[in-house]
Amino acid sequence: MAWTWRFETADGAETAPSVEPEEFTTQGDAESWIGEYWKDLLEGGTERVRLSDDNGEELYTMSLREALDA
Repeated sequence: MAWTWRFETADGAETAPSVEPEEFTTQGDAESWIGEYWKDLLEGGTERVRLSDDNGEELYTMSLREALDA
């Protein structure tokens, strides 16, 4: 199974990430990657991300701005 991130601006429009993601074969790998790069992504204009599996099922949405403010 593959896991992918969708990168969005504050208004929900898809945007290109400032850090190119790798291919993730596990949910844990995808989450570890976002944990490492979320600040760089936020600085590059990504406000939130959505994690989906290769069936297109969205697992969750996360606000990078809220993570910064936490």
